[in-house]
Amino acid sequence: MSGELTKLKIKAYSDPKFRNEVGDGEFKTLLNPEKYSYKYKIEHSKKQAPGTSSSAPKFSKIPPEDLELDFVFDNTGVFRDQTSPQGSTVENIVSEIIKEVEADVMSNIEHFKKVVLTYNGKQHRPNYLVITWGALLFKGTLTEMTITYKLFKPDGTPLRALVHAKFKGFIEDKLRAAKENNTSPDLTHVRYVKEGDTLPLMTHRIYGDPKYYLEVAKANNLINFRKLKVGQKIFFPPLKKA
Repeated sequence: MSGELTKLKIKAYSDPKFRNEVGDGEFKTLLNPEKYSYKYKIEHSKKQAPGTSSSAPKFSKIPPEDLELDFVFDNTGVFRDQTSPQGSTVENIVSEIIKEVEADVMSNIEHFKKVVLTYNGKQHRPNYLVITWGALLFKGTLTEMTITYKLFKPDGTPLRALVHAKFKGFIEDKLRAAKENNTSPDLTHVRYVKEGDTLPLMTHRIYGDPKYYLEVAKANNLINFRKLKVGQKIFFPPLKKA
């Protein structure tokens, strides 16, 4: 529907292949974040032969990227107008307000913690997470979270909370092996563009991550990769070493 507000969504999985969804393991934000940030890092070897002077740093590896997000949990009603899509009826708006009042800040945070923080007894680790919102598509796990409570009822019940969360990116074993092997045939594919396809979307389908679309564009000599033609042939090569 035109003008409909898309909410940031987090889904929890129990396996590293993201096939088995955790029961009740989905969280949608009441308020979308104002920003999010990626952090990339290149690691270099610190080894140096004894008795030698400093030399050029030697590349070691590129670890998975980090994602930082700020979440706002609010039960004051101040932000309700931001959550109602354009064209909503009065009945829909009233219904949404009733849902917000019934779902207080603490219960929302507990559900959020259950999705991103709860220890998975079968896997002996926290859940694997997929975070989606617009162009954002991130796979990883929570590494750090800070909850700051602000504004309270007279009885001390929180009316608003700010959550700052950090996530570490995750790459499936098959994808990582292909990245580390230039001759690997496992991820060599040819696809034909269909209606609604974009290069990042097609790249995500093949590699499990959309961020390699620039490498695909280069391999196919695509000058304007934002305008794909239906029926166009796209070659997805094995991923090269970083």
